[in-house]
Amino acid sequence: MSRVTSDCVFDRVLEGDLSAHLVLEEDEFVAFLDIRPVFDGHTLVVPRAHYGTLAEMPEALLGPLLGAGRRVATAQRAVLGAEGTFFALNEVVSQSVPHVHLHVVPRSHGDGLRGFLWPRHRYPSEEFASDLAGRLRAALPVQP
Repeated sequence: MSRVTSDCVFDRVLEGDLSAHLVLEEDEFVAFLDIRPVFDGHTLVVPRAHYGTLAEMPEALLGPLLGAGRRVATAQRAVLGAEGTFFALNEVVSQSVPHVHLHVVPRSHGDGLRGFLWPRHRYPSEEFASDLAGRLRAALPVQP
């Protein structure tokens, strides 16, 4: 397992030094709301261990990473009425946090998302974001 780094924002979230609106907590992965979501419910799934790139991440974790994303997407459909999901995993170029993370973005027909232009917004309040994270967390399917 790679060590936690004090200069990584996600490691600081995982250590409890920074707050986040948690959606999923599992042995290998944690998911929380993106602070600048494309759409409400936009969630980041991150491995608990620090891996800067997919090349550093053990292959055995790649399938489970996508599985965790699939569970989050199922919760987004249940809570938000999402019709689909945009999954994105960016590395290095334009990666604002150098820690592997999977974007799970709820989608609906006519939502305006075109290509890779991500119009961002802020949640109206911490209470709104906290409530949304709680509803998504409660809707997560049971892991087999």
